[in-house]
Amino acid sequence: MARKPFGSVKMAFEGAGHRIAISDIQPLKLVSSAVKKTPKYAQIVASIGQVGVVEPPVVARDRKARGKYLLLDGHLRIEALKDMGETEVVCLISTDDEAFTYNKRVNRLAIIQEHRMILKAVERGVSEERIAKALNVDVGNIKRKRRLLEGICVEAADILKDKHVAIHTFAELKKLAPLRQIEAAELMVAMNKYTISYAKSLVAATPQSQFAEGYKPKAIKGLSEDQISLMERESANLEREFRIAEQSYGTDHLDLVLANGYIGKLLENARIVRYLAQHQKEILLEFQKLAEVQAAAA
Repeated sequence: MARKPFGSVKMAFEGAGHRIAISDIQPLKLVSSAVKKTPKYAQIVASIGQVGVVEPPVVARDRKARGKYLLLDGHLRIEALKDMGETEVVCLISTDDEAFTYNKRVNRLAIIQEHRMILKAVERGVSEERIAKALNVDVGNIKRKRRLLEGICVEAADILKDKHVAIHTFAELKKLAPLRQIEAAELMVAMNKYTISYAKSLVAATPQSQFAEGYKPKAIKGLSEDQISLMERESANLEREFRIAEQSYGTDHLDLVLANGYIGKLLENARIVRYLAQHQKEILLEFQKLAEVQAAAA
């Protein structure tokens, strides 16, 4: 049997963007009049009017109608273009036409994605003032987002690229050396916590040797150097234990599901229940508790 060449990867999109007639694009959900009255919709209309469509809508070819497309992502952008009298739009054509699966994986615009869009707009000659006007925000906000990744290593930025991270969290990460930034980013993803308070806790638990060059942490009032060192060691131990638990979590969870299923089958057998009630009441009680928890979680 001929094997597929090693390293062969199916492309998610058909090359570069394609200009498509809006009339040939079939939305998969309706944009109500109520949605059009929201600040978000007004912001999209203003943004397109000022800088154009920065993030192309995503479509898939309609297998039942040649030359037609299904709209997977970008319903508000398409609706705004229609209201503005536009007849064509540049789209990305996805090779996967399963909209539910696609939309399930699409996150709303993460801050790093927003940062890159701002950089792209600036590279095209759009001023920060114009971007701020288009998004109806203070120009200082745009400047902060443009400088978002200054001092952040590439690897850490890649880990957090599609996460909804608080903007001030990056200010905390910049206090760390590159390797520690990567560790902190991985911990944030593992814990699904991207808040400024969690970032500060990671910085507080960082040894002096892992801070960014030139950064000197402020002394924590009420704690001696020995106590701070103890906190750092305990934090490091906790991180190691968490990673060990994370590695076995999938297998442990599968074992638990199978065990619960087996216990459920046992309790459906009247003879087994009767025997346990007569000879092993404590075990029967625990089995019933497990079954109740499983039923409540279903």
